[in-house]
Formats: sequence, C-alpha cells, structure tokens
Amino acid sequence: MNKHLLFIYHRTALFIGCIFFLSCENDEAKVRNLNQKKTGVEEAKSIVLNYTIGGKTKAILHAPLMLNVQDIVPYVEFPSTLHADFYNELEKPESMLDARYGKYEQNKSTVYLRDSVRVINSEKGDTLYCNELYWDRNRIGNEFYTDKPVRIRTRTQWINGKGMESGQDFKNWHIIHSEGFISIPASQFPD
Repeated sequence: MNKHLLFIYHRTALFIGCIFFLSCENDEAKVRNLNQKKTGVEEAKSIVLNYTIGGKTKAILHAPLMLNVQDIVPYVEFPSTLHADFYNELEKPESMLDARYGKYEQNKSTVYLRDSVRVINSEKGDTLYCNELYWDRNRIGNEFYTDKPVRIRTRTQWINGKGMESGQDFKNWHIIHSEGFISIPASQFPD
C-alpha cells in the first residue's frame, strides 16, 4: 500500500475517533437524572369520592384536583381545596369539613389538612377554625386533632386555645390549652 494512502487512512481514522470521543461527553446532571427514581403522578379533576364501610356511606369528599403520587411513601394530595361531608350510622350528615389543602398518607391512614381549615357540627352548629388539623382513622373517638392554635364558635361564644381533639362528628370537642374567658350558664354548675 502506498505510504500516502496509508497516511490518509490513519488521519481519517484519527479524525473520526476524535469526533466520536468528543460527541460522547455526558452532562452530569442528565446522568444523575437518569439514575434517580421517577415519581409517578396520576391527576384527576372534579372528583367525588364516596367512602363506605359495610355498604354504608361514611364520608363524601369533593375536590377540584387530586394527585395520586406513587413515591417511596405513596400519598394522595388535594392541592386546590377540598370539602368532606361525614355521615353517622343512619347515613345522616353529622359534620362537614373544608380546607384549602389536604394530604392523605396511605400507609398511616392519616389526612393532614392546612390553610383555612373549618369543621362544622351539623346538629349543634359548633364550628372549628384552624390552620392545621389532622384526621386519623386509627384514633377512634378523637379522629380530629391538632397542637396548633384553634378557635371554636358555639351558638353563644368564641373559645380560643392551643391544641384540640374531637371525634369526626365534632360533637364533643376538647381544647387542650384554652385561652380567654368562657361563659358558662349557672344551670351547668354542680350543686
């Protein structure tokens, strides 16, 4: 083979090798993103969830947006408000709840609620106002709880405090540390 032709082959091979070598450079951020676990998010709009036990309606939840996030710890998120109506054994409304944000952790059976949270007892009209509240299915009789500031309006008074527990019917609530004056009718004092 001709030396000149051999020189052209080597030079062409070197040129192609350089192009191949330079084109194989990886962006570190892209490589890291390839190795990270991707989170799956399912989105549903204008949802109505009917929660039943033994064929009886226990709660109906309405939300404009629901995100079902499949992560290491899966959860369902309601980032754009939610409203829930809770029902008693006779399937009559006993309380309702509104919040601007909610997050249901499936492995704990808890719901975290925040931003303008309001719970109303359908029978007595007592209303809870707070910025952070939990609902825990495993805390039977005290499903609603918080350690943050609360305000409760009854038919005759406002009660402020820090921390609260209540069943989901919001009939018998308990403020952990109440603040301010509470008026109690004389008929309720012991003899």
